[in-house]
Amino acid sequence: MFMKKIGRLAAVAATATCLAGAATGGAMAKDFYRLSTLGPGSTPYLVMSTFANIVNQALPDMEVQVNATGAATAHALETARGRMDFFMSSPTVHAMMMQGTAMYAKITDAKELSIKLRGVFNFPLGYYHIVVYADSGITKLQDVKGKRVFLGPPGGGATVNMAQMLEIVTGYKAGHDYEQVNLGWEAAAQSFQDHHIDVYINPTLPPSPVIQQFALTSKIRLLGLSEKDMDSDAFRAFSHRPGGLLDTIPAGTYGDNQLNKDDITTVGSMVGIGTREDMPDDVIYKMTKAFWQGVAKERDKTPWLRSVKIENVFRDMNMPIHPGAARYYREAGLTVPGALMPK
Repeated sequence: MFMKKIGRLAAVAATATCLAGAATGGAMAKDFYRLSTLGPGSTPYLVMSTFANIVNQALPDMEVQVNATGAATAHALETARGRMDFFMSSPTVHAMMMQGTAMYAKITDAKELSIKLRGVFNFPLGYYHIVVYADSGITKLQDVKGKRVFLGPPGGGATVNMAQMLEIVTGYKAGHDYEQVNLGWEAAAQSFQDHHIDVYINPTLPPSPVIQQFALTSKIRLLGLSEKDMDSDAFRAFSHRPGGLLDTIPAGTYGDNQLNKDDITTVGSMVGIGTREDMPDDVIYKMTKAFWQGVAKERDKTPWLRSVKIENVFRDMNMPIHPGAARYYREAGLTVPGALMPK
């Protein structure tokens, strides 16, 4: 049931894309663009597939095709190498790419490739939902010792962030103090629903369709950060990393089956849509304009989309902005930070 419902959500972008293509196919030639994002149900998938849908409907001579497999860290490399046109950018991950550290430590040309990437806009990835079942006996982060924990897909930025945060707060190391579950987003959600995972972590905007699905059939608890958890120089440095956020998930966000009586303090991240430096300026300008003019119509029926705001497009962006996107933002009345302009 879970997979069917999430599958229907995931199919929206692909179906709209196909219908847009069918409606105009034969009438004019199209230029096709490839966009890679995280798995169905994740905030990047929802935002980026909405981007594709709006562009495809507004610009009949263009079609953005969505790929929702693989890790964002690999998507950045593929885009820089010219094999992809758009990817989910992350200030945290891009900083690692520029430095050639963490998951890029063995990629000899990571630093060189990072220079070839450009930003289109940033948006909140969301807040890390650390979910357990109410009957699991897990009520705080320190209880995850010896448990099966899904931090995120192998090699992904979310996985690196959560492994680091858990070690800072609890002292526990992945693979030593708890079992790290290595699955993709969709498979992990299904595994958690089947009770094969004890702790499921997903950075997503509330109310998240994935977490809502869990709460439809089971009582759940979200684990939060206490004042003591956050009272260290290491945690403060972590929460102020590039793209880092600290915010709350309100009690009752997921209905009566969410047992938290108080708001949950948790960390979050900013991410964005990135592209290649050699994408034509006019193409990026038209797509950026189409998205921001079209997204206002979607907000009334899509609650999570209300957090995607044009005033936040530059927030925590640490790669140069694409000139085509910059052109639209100036027309829209925004001041493009000089530090973001390509040299």
